[in-house]
Amino acid sequence: MKAVFPGSFDPVTNGHLNLIRRATRIFDEVTVLIMTNTSKKSLFSLSERSAFLKEALKDFPEVTVQAVSDELTVKVAQKIGAQVIIRGVRNEKDFIFESEIAAMNAHLAPKLETVFLPSAPKFTQLSSSIIKEVAKFGGDLTGLVPVAVEKALKEKES
Repeated sequence: MKAVFPGSFDPVTNGHLNLIRRATRIFDEVTVLIMTNTSKKSLFSLSERSAFLKEALKDFPEVTVQAVSDELTVKVAQKIGAQVIIRGVRNEKDFIFESEIAAMNAHLAPKLETVFLPSAPKFTQLSSSIIKEVAKFGGDLTGLVPVAVEKALKEKES
């Protein structure tokens, strides 16, 4: 079974990577869709985010990474033949938000299922927004993001 894992990944965190790796134990193929979040200004370009993810997931042959701009997740999922959309949830707030999106996706593409994966406990407070804020003020990101992301954040903030 083929699944997509959409997100803006700006930047990718070890929480995202944990979810993707866990998804590979459930699904035969996982395509990570790097999407544009129209409500936020991106720190990293689509190509930078793609490079970070490809490097971090290079040892997972069942994972592909695809950058997408200006297209609905369900349309991309249908084009590549996915049956499932994977969404990570850290808490009740995420679940409510993701449930609303899942309902709309079910309306737009009734044959696609949404599967929620709970975050590993050590990542429940981790978000890309928090990572950017910590990086902005020179905080330690060890163990929270891939090394390449940590380096790139330091370069952007210097």
